[in-house]
This record gives sequence, structure tokens and C-alpha cells, in this order.
Amino acid sequence: MEVRSNAPSLATVPLSVLDTSPIVSGSTARTALRNTLDLAQLADRLGYHRYWVPEHHNMRGVASSAPSVLVGQLAAATERLRVGAGGVLLANHAPIVVAEQFGTLEAFHPGRIDLGIGRALGSDKRTADVLRGAAERRAKSFEDQLDELLAYLEPPEEHAVRAVPAVGNTPPVWLLGSGDHTARLAGSLGLPFAFAVHLNPAEASTALATYRRSFRPSREIREPTVLLSVAVIAADTDARAHWLAGPSKRKFLGRGLGDRILLPRPEEAADYPYTEADRAAIDTKFASVITGGPDTVGDRLRALLEATGADELMLTTQVYDHADRRRSYELVAELTR
Repeated sequence: MEVRSNAPSLATVPLSVLDTSPIVSGSTARTALRNTLDLAQLADRLGYHRYWVPEHHNMRGVASSAPSVLVGQLAAATERLRVGAGGVLLANHAPIVVAEQFGTLEAFHPGRIDLGIGRALGSDKRTADVLRGAAERRAKSFEDQLDELLAYLEPPEEHAVRAVPAVGNTPPVWLLGSGDHTARLAGSLGLPFAFAVHLNPAEASTALATYRRSFRPSREIREPTVLLSVAVIAADTDARAHWLAGPSKRKFLGRGLGDRILLPRPEEAADYPYTEADRAAIDTKFASVITGGPDTVGDRLRALLEATGADELMLTTQVYDHADRRRSYELVAELTR
């Protein structure tokens, strides 16, 4: 990535949280969701800016499947934090329902709700067909569905069908993506863009350049606005952080072998008989995961900001123990003070 001379600093850029509500080995969805509530309250006290939850379906290790429900619970349990979907996957829903849901949330929590929109399915094809039939899902392009959603959020006077709770209760809309296509669309519509570095780090430079080049000012924002979601595992020492990263590495390896395990204990991950090929694959995959003690994590986050000029960083942390996840966010928050 080309270094930008006008890059923002870690002390001034907002930090936010992306939480999948991970279900780890030996745990349950109920525990995962309660951990999400606890982490959101901690993030609120620590001064994090946003707290987003994604939409995934039929994934054993992810409890965040109903973002509109979860957003309401999190907003009610926090005081200052912006809470939102990161994001609603529009292919799975009628746009009017999304507008009604998030208009209702904005009415209850004015000025604190975000609506992130993604184009992926968030599941395998079989599950996607259960959520919304293929014919209905493909009847309109993503762009047409997005236009329909935006029209419900800001309806013209002659609009015959209205998402009534959303009228006058319009949350900011973000486009989420991990590639060039969504970056171009976000820019052309003048919408803020959230890029998933944790999913596709290699495309970050290209996508951000495309977004900034194609950006057209809108009523929502006058300048390009970029949020980067990045995987971070922070601990009190580098050695401790790499130990905590072991379960995510073991889970990644299992997925590649067709063995979709839940996040295991660090001890179990450490005992696995990795081959040299395994380690090489893990090293390649996890090169973009910011792992280490405070100094290491701080240096790498600052380097990311210098390389991208991002306006905001959103951290996602996948570790086995909830106490270690809390500690990771505490340590990163201390870097900004």
C-alpha cells in the first residue's frame, strides 16, 4: 500500500467493534449472545464509537443471525455507542422490511443506529434458498434492491407504499464490501464505505482507490468516508497474543480440510500436529491479523492508517475465552489515550 502523507493518527481516528457473537467449543448460542451484550457494554464504557453485528445463517460458530433484533438489545443496554448491522444482507430480505426494522430502531434510539448493507448471502446456497427463494432473490439486481431500500428511507411524496416507521427516522446507510464492485457503487451513490480487510486484505488498496475516485458528494456525506474492519488479537505480551491466536488458526486449518470445528481451547490448538504445509498456509492466511502486545498492535494499526488514510477502524477479535476478548479491546482502547 502507498503511504499517505495526510494520514490520520491512532489517537484521533474512531475505534469500533465488529462482533459475530462467536460460539466456541463447549459453549452455546445463548452464552455467545450474552457475551456480545457484555462486550458492547464494555465497549461503551471504553469509548468505542460503533458496535456492529453481522448477518450469518446456518453457521455453527456464529450466533449473530438476526441483526435487527440484536441491534435493539444492544442499543437498549448501552448509553452512547452507535449500534448497527455490519451488515444486513439485502438478498435475503424485502427492502421494505429492512427499512421498517431499522426505522423502528432509529425511532427508539435516535442518532445511534447504523444500517450497513452487504451484497453477499451470508450462508451456503441451500440455506439462502430457505431464507428467500432463488427466483425472488434474483428477480432484482443488488443495485435495484438498494435503490428500493433508499427510496423507502427517503420516500418522495408520490411514493404509494411507505415504510412508515422509517419516515423521519432514517439511520445512516453504509455499503459493506471486500472488493472493487461495491467500492465503485458506494462512491457513485455518495455513501460511506466499509471495507473488510479481515476478509480480503489484498484488495484493500484497489478498492479504496476505486471508492475515492468514483465518489460523488451526496446529501448524506460530502467527502469519501472509509471504515476498515480488521482482525486484531491483543494481549499483554506478544507471546500471550500468539497463544490466544492458536484456536483461530486451528479452526482455519480445519475449514480447509472440510472439518468445520468450533473455536477450540488454546491448549487443544497448541497440541495439534501441524505439518510444514499447514504452518505455511496458516502464516499466509494470518499475515493480516494484527496480533501482539500493545506496542506491536499499536505499530501495526498506525501503519494501516498511514497506508490507507482510513477514517475509522473497526476491530474484530476471535479468541476462545471471553475474558481474553474483553482484555484485547481494553488494551487497544488504551493505545488511543
